[in-house]
Amino acid sequence: MQGLCPSSAIEGVVWPAVPDQRGSAILAILFQLEQSQWWRPDELLGWQFKQLALLVAHARRTVPFYRERFGLTGIEPDGPLSLDDWRQIPLLTRSEIQAAGEALLSQQVPSSHGNLSDIFTSGSTGKPIRARRTQLSQLFWSAFTIRDHLWHRRDMSGTLAAIRESGKGKALYPKGAVAPNWGRSSSQVFNTGPCVSLNILCPIEQHIEWLQRQDPDFLLTHPSMAHELARRCLTDGIKLARLRQVQTISEILMPATREICHEAWGAPVVDMYTAREAGYLALQCPEHEHYHVQAEGAFVEILDKDGRACEPGEIGRVVVTPLHNFAMPLIRYDIGDYAEVGEPCPCGRQLPTLRRILGRAQNMLAMPNGEKRWPLLSSADIRSLLNIAPIRRYQFVQKSAERLELRIEVPRRLSSAEESDLCSWICQKFGYPFEVSIVVLDEIPRSGAGKFQDFISEMDS
Repeated sequence: MQGLCPSSAIEGVVWPAVPDQRGSAILAILFQLEQSQWWRPDELLGWQFKQLALLVAHARRTVPFYRERFGLTGIEPDGPLSLDDWRQIPLLTRSEIQAAGEALLSQQVPSSHGNLSDIFTSGSTGKPIRARRTQLSQLFWSAFTIRDHLWHRRDMSGTLAAIRESGKGKALYPKGAVAPNWGRSSSQVFNTGPCVSLNILCPIEQHIEWLQRQDPDFLLTHPSMAHELARRCLTDGIKLARLRQVQTISEILMPATREICHEAWGAPVVDMYTAREAGYLALQCPEHEHYHVQAEGAFVEILDKDGRACEPGEIGRVVVTPLHNFAMPLIRYDIGDYAEVGEPCPCGRQLPTLRRILGRAQNMLAMPNGEKRWPLLSSADIRSLLNIAPIRRYQFVQKSAERLELRIEVPRRLSSAEESDLCSWICQKFGYPFEVSIVVLDEIPRSGAGKFQDFISEMDS
């Protein structure tokens, strides 16, 4: 594949390359992933449960939290693990993780799993958590990172531009930050081009000028930022001639974002579904727009309200168990997201599919009768909304069961007729005569982690 240049750690040897110890381990995992993606579903499930049995036995033996939890089930210690056994294990919630604290940490992590490190989630649910991971779990993270590059046939000799850093004082305009490669996950296996980055909290005008100056081959950012950049480029007639692909992460990807990126740059969007505390959950199929669960790294369940596994076309809660993190096992972790199960993929890969990821319960519209709905806006919805008024960015906020707030960025003051039409559009779209207030802001703020949500419910708070 063009641009695929293996990294060699041996002086005087460039081909065939001889990677260092970590690079060799990643390649060994990748070799196995190339085989397992084609396995029959029952074969894949069988290997998952062999790994889950080891994880459960380790957690029961070395983690105080699970010692108590598994004692309430009929699961035999150190025995084989069946699907019926598995379903006896209660779901693990974010609140339980916060309350358990040190009791969720293993008291005897295998030394072969490497050093330990702590990570912190961004807390988009309002409940940030601390998780602990091993070098081994990071090794699998690297392998899935490279699988994504390989699946989507990226020329890794090109320039990668990343707009996702949100740390105070980091990667600031005009220079941003420059790294010689695409990061440790990639550089220990392949020689790559440089990675340039800019803080996502910079003004959009600075992002546009910086991107023109960098002229990257690939762009990695949040879906909302990709959408805003593409819209601004279309409005101002700006081209990014070398841009081949947009990679999106961290937020829910809307269909309209795929369309506007293609319209602005002729570039496809490739999405990925990850969680800092749980690793890679699903990657977009190389041939289609749905997602393949990364079953070799995590056991992912999509469960209905009664705890049963959803069928294709059904929406349920995402429950995940990372297979290889023995430092802080997260067993049947209710991550807080919802997703729709997909059909078997025509590409031939047997990895489970997700048709779409819908986000968190806090992003659901609560109707006055108690029903909850996903307020997802289609491309046609967005076009009709933007035809009413010159809206640069919007955000819906549910303030109460009967009241919605529309926050907008606009270049001028709206007329009474435009405000009235917007209120009518909202009530028609969401199927109820809500009381609607329109709030005009110079800039709708992102979260501290640089994320943006187009719908927020304040009902719980």
